[in-house]
Amino acid sequence: MSRRKHSDTAGHGPSQRQLRAAELVRHALVDILREEDIHDEALSGVSVTVTEVRLSPDLKHATCFVEPLGAGIETAPVAGHESEIVKALNAHAKFLRGVLGRRIDMKFTPDLRFRHDESFEVAARMDALLADPRVQADLQDDGDEE
Repeated sequence: MSRRKHSDTAGHGPSQRQLRAAELVRHALVDILREEDIHDEALSGVSVTVTEVRLSPDLKHATCFVEPLGAGIETAPVAGHESEIVKALNAHAKFLRGVLGRRIDMKFTPDLRFRHDESFEVAARMDALLADPRVQADLQDDGDEE
């Protein structure tokens, strides 16, 4: 009789425990970023939303995907400065981890690593491709054949 090891879950999605803890961390980080005053030039006057948090299986490392609000608008003051904002958040990750530890009830407070969420740009590119007149013509032709 063989026993399964915990590490055999490679290739599978995150567990329910990881998902639940990640949502707890995400909600707490959103509140912290909204309420706390972080003294950094790159973060002054910038609203940042946390779109997703992914936790490691041991819940000790969190990858936080962030998007500065207004980043997709060329006239917005944060347009093109996403990497600077992410660098500033990573520079203040230890401070944010300390505040997070006081807000959530977990055995370990995860180490935070921030990354820019590029899913919005990918979705915008897909929308632009689907709105292309040539694609629209193909879609109309497919609808006529049925």
